[in-house]
Amino acid sequence: MSVKESLLEAIYSAENMYHRLVVIVGEQGAGKTKLLQEASRDMNKPLINVNLELSKRLLELTGTSRKMKVGEILSDILDATASDIIFLDNAELLFDANLNQDPLRLFQILSRKKTVIVSWNGRLENNQLIYAEPEHPEFRKEKLSGEIVFELPKKKEFGN
Repeated sequence: MSVKESLLEAIYSAENMYHRLVVIVGEQGAGKTKLLQEASRDMNKPLINVNLELSKRLLELTGTSRKMKVGEILSDILDATASDIIFLDNAELLFDANLNQDPLRLFQILSRKKTVIVSWNGRLENNQLIYAEPEHPEFRKEKLSGEIVFELPKKKEFGN
């Protein structure tokens, strides 16, 4: 079974879960974007560039308002699509320390209404999603709680 076929199977199994969330985790260059593009095209479902769409809407807000409105704005972006399955890529803005967000919790909330497939630029260790390194201001270590995690091998191992 190809990587894409395995992902599609994971997406369909997520449809019956409380949090309909599939997290594609892999380090930079592992092929997350390519996989999301192919899967969203095959399923004819939208692929949203979170950084682009969110930054457009946050520009006009003050720093304090940005922190308070991120979840609402992202929810509005997803609600604007008629699809019940949505792919999210390039979500690094949500990890910005100035926005003071909990990205995994935000994805969980969003996935109660729609099936959400999101890329996580980092790694999986001991049932925890890791984003950045401990000394980095955007470092996150998130304990998983029932989400489907689809881990991609490092770039040199990625074949399909």
